Amino acid sequence: MDPMNSLETADTQSQPAVPLPPSVHVPPTLRGGECYHVFISYSSTDYQWTHSLINQLESCGLQVCYHERDFTPGRTVLENMSDCIQESQKVLLVLSPEFVRSRWCLLEANMSLFRDCLERKPMVPVLLEPGVSVPLHLCHLTYLEASDPDFKNKLLKVLCTPNQQLQGSTVIPFQPPSIYNGKALQPLTAVNEERLNKWDCGQFSDMEVPDQLRLIIEDQEKYREAVRMINGVSQNKVNQLWDLALLLVILILTFCLYVVIVICVVDNKSNTLLIVTLSGVCCVLLGLIIQVGLWKKDQVKYIVREMQRAIGQANIILCEEKVLMGCRSNSKIYLVYVSLDGCKQEFAETFSEQEGPEEMFQRALIFFSSGYTCCLAKRHFPFPQPSSTGHLEGGVCFCQYVSQQLSADQWE
Repeated sequence: MDPMNSLETADTQSQPAVPLPPSVHVPPTLRGGECYHVFISYSSTDYQWTHSLINQLESCGLQVCYHERDFTPGRTVLENMSDCIQESQKVLLVLSPEFVRSRWCLLEANMSLFRDCLERKPMVPVLLEPGVSVPLHLCHLTYLEASDPDFKNKLLKVLCTPNQQLQGSTVIPFQPPSIYNGKALQPLTAVNEERLNKWDCGQFSDMEVPDQLRLIIEDQEKYREAVRMINGVSQNKVNQLWDLALLLVILILTFCLYVVIVICVVDNKSNTLLIVTLSGVCCVLLGLIIQVGLWKKDQVKYIVREMQRAIGQANIILCEEKVLMGCRSNSKIYLVYVSLDGCKQEFAETFSEQEGPEEMFQRALIFFSSGYTCCLAKRHFPFPQPSSTGHLEGGVCFCQYVSQQLSADQWE
C-alpha cells in the first residue's frame, strides 16, 4: 500500500481551518459529558511504547483514557469502549503489525456498535512502524508516523485542536464510518476447508478463542462448548449410507459378473443372452450412479441443516454473551454481536399464560437463530422492514424475524 501523506504535507497543501502555533499546545476544554481528550486503542504487545506516549500526553495536560486503567470492572468490553469513546473527544489508534493482525477485527466490530458516537469524533491513526499495512477501512484517514522526528508536535497539534475546527480542515478527514458492517464480526472458517467435501462437516477450532471474541465473551469456555457442539454434528449416518451404497454396488457387480461367467461357461453360443445380461448390468450401474449422485446432492443440504440445528443449540449458550452464530454452508460460520434481552422478555410476556416460555424461546433459537444471524451479518432479510418498532434500533430484532418466518410457515 502506498503511504498516505503525513499531516505536515496535508497542512501545507490545504490549510487547517484554525492553525495552531507549533510551540503552543493548549488542551481544549472538556464539554458536557466529556471526561477525556482522547481514547487510545492499542495492542498489548505495544504496551511499553504506548504508555510512554500516554505519560507524555498527560504531562502536557491532556486527559487520556485507556482500557487497563479506565474500564469499569464487571462490565463488558463493548460497553466500556462505547462509554469511554462517548466520553472522549477523539480516538487514537496505535497501528502496529500485531494490532492490525489480531485486534483490528475486534475494533472494527466495536466501532460499528457506537456508530453515532464515532460520527462526531475524529480518529487519529498512528503508524507505529514503517511498512505496516494500513487496513483498507482506514485509508480515508491521514495518519501520523511514529518515526517522524516531529511526531509529538504534530500529534499534540491534532489533539489540542477542537473537533469543530478539525471538521472543517484536512488534518483529519471527518467522515462518518459508513464502511463498517454494523454488528457483524469476522466469520469463522473451517480448519479443514481446503480438503472439505460439500457433503462433509466443517471442523472449527475450539482450542483458542479468536481475538475478536476473547474480550467480548467473558466466559470463554462457553465459546469452546459451542464450537464443540457444532463439531459434534454426527457423520455416522452419512458414512453408513455411503458405505451401504458402495457395498450395494459391489454386490450387484459381483452378482452380474457371476451370471455372465455362468452363461459363458454353459453356452458359448448364447451371444444374445450375454448381450442382454451385459445391457442389464449397464442399466443397473447407470441407475446406481444416478442414485448415488442424487443422494450426495441431498447430503449437502442435510449437512448444512444439521449444522444449523447444532448452531441453534450453541446459540442458547452464546446468547447469554450477546453473541450469535449462523451458517449457510459447511465451511463458514457468521458471527454477530446482538442482545436478545428484549426479545426474550417478549417471549416471556407472550407465553406467560402457557407453561415453559423459556422452552419456547430456546426452541426459537434452535430453529431460527442461525438464519437470523446470517441475515443480520449480510444486512439483508427476505422480507420488508417491519412497520412496528422492534428491540433492535434501526434493524430487525429476533422476535420480529421469528414472527415473519412463522407467518410464512418457514421452519428452518
